[in-house]
Amino acid sequence: MSTFSELKLDDRLLEALDGEGYSTPTPVQAETIPALLDGRDVLGVAQTGTGKTAAFALPILHQLAAEPVDKPRPIRALMLTPTRELAAQIGDRLRVYGRHLPLFSTVIFGGVGQSPQVKALRRGVDLLVATPGRLLDLHDQGHVDLSRVEHFVLDEADRMLDMGFSNDVDRIQDLMPARRQNLLFSATMPDSIASLAGKMLYNPVRVDISPEEATTERIEQYVAFVQKQDKKALLIDLIEGQMVACGIVFTRTKHGANRLAKQLSKEGIPADSIHGDKSQTARTRALNDFRNGDVFILVATDIASRGIDVDDVTHVFNFDLPNEPEVYVHRIGRTARAGKEGLAYSFCDETESGYLVGIQRLLDTEIEVLEEQPYHFEKARPQPGQKPGRVKGFQGGGYAKRGTGRGSNMRRYDRGAPKRNQQQRSNTSSGQGRNSENRSQRRQRSDQPNRPSGGRPPQPNQRRGKQQGRSNGSNRRSSNGPRRSDRRHSRRDDRS
Repeated sequence: MSTFSELKLDDRLLEALDGEGYSTPTPVQAETIPALLDGRDVLGVAQTGTGKTAAFALPILHQLAAEPVDKPRPIRALMLTPTRELAAQIGDRLRVYGRHLPLFSTVIFGGVGQSPQVKALRRGVDLLVATPGRLLDLHDQGHVDLSRVEHFVLDEADRMLDMGFSNDVDRIQDLMPARRQNLLFSATMPDSIASLAGKMLYNPVRVDISPEEATTERIEQYVAFVQKQDKKALLIDLIEGQMVACGIVFTRTKHGANRLAKQLSKEGIPADSIHGDKSQTARTRALNDFRNGDVFILVATDIASRGIDVDDVTHVFNFDLPNEPEVYVHRIGRTARAGKEGLAYSFCDETESGYLVGIQRLLDTEIEVLEEQPYHFEKARPQPGQKPGRVKGFQGGGYAKRGTGRGSNMRRYDRGAPKRNQQQRSNTSSGQGRNSENRSQRRQRSDQPNRPSGGRPPQPNQRRGKQQGRSNGSNRRSSNGPRRSDRRHSRRDDRS
């Protein structure tokens, strides 16, 4: 399928797509849209970032627009998601794609007051996007009626079950008519999802977009073997050496995300965190600041990352390696969106080498090692024949031989924040492998980016425009620097 017009969608949908600059469907859209227009159920295996929101939104909008509307408007399509961010993202896309159609949609999720959501439901909506908890809560209060639902979409089903929503999903299905069109999307296909699909779908069309085909071809990937206590220092070096203005850092825990975001901010790197324990107001503010460029680095957990849809993300850092290989592909898929290229750096300590084995088996390739970095720790490298899984009971036995410094391909940028003194630097990573010569070399400057020898230079930063090539120190906090509001306006003026 070469163009959207060949899919025989409503002309008003084509007009909206043309206004967004979309002309050619992605692989998941080309396979899903015709099946849904034919009334078939669909089982989709695809990552976020492959265009799957449009894959189910467009045919549902097309079919609802062709039907007469009852008064008051009943809920005719339900789209269930695990996280608030993903629900908000889908709701935004529905408004964009359906802006020329006489249809109404709304989004309901927890963490915010329910009054505006109840008012929208009372006015009547054709399409409802919801998270399970708030949906069942409002149903129990008598505000939601699902007895007229004709189309049901379960998005990010694997994450839904991981978050413990299995019973809620079953209960929600019981509230809808048995005869309806169903679509289930999942990034992975474990036994639990296969069992759910068997109960939920009838003779489905299977759409399988493999992770490698979806994202990894456009992403340069590197792994750094490093001790756990050196990860923060290496992250700062990479952020500064790459002059990262739009990057996501993934941590395993919510507490770790909070702590790391605060540490980066203290170093003069504008950063914020997003995770499930934060209020919806705080999560929305952090995401908006990141999109607007007021925050350079967003530190996120995997659950909160579902729904982070920012086209300008240039770098992804796996501060902690995920224990599920498929999650790695989902993480790095936050970059290289909208046909762009991206960079992904993963930090592997001595307890995570088994996770790296599982990831490389899924990718069917070995990730290039970033050896020319000052914190290289050889003992973190997987052993020949090592099996996937966490390495337990590791006995470190002291430091392995470290790198000899940044060398000609590493550089450091001045920060506006107060510089750490030598004692503070040595406290960052204790051990005997850090001598004065190494410290001197780590302060060396170079005209080359913080990348492996022979690598291509950083890609132009679309968010910063003229800002590319400057020291990040010009955008960081300093006692003598401009006020925050002045910096924000100057950065906006610089964006192309």
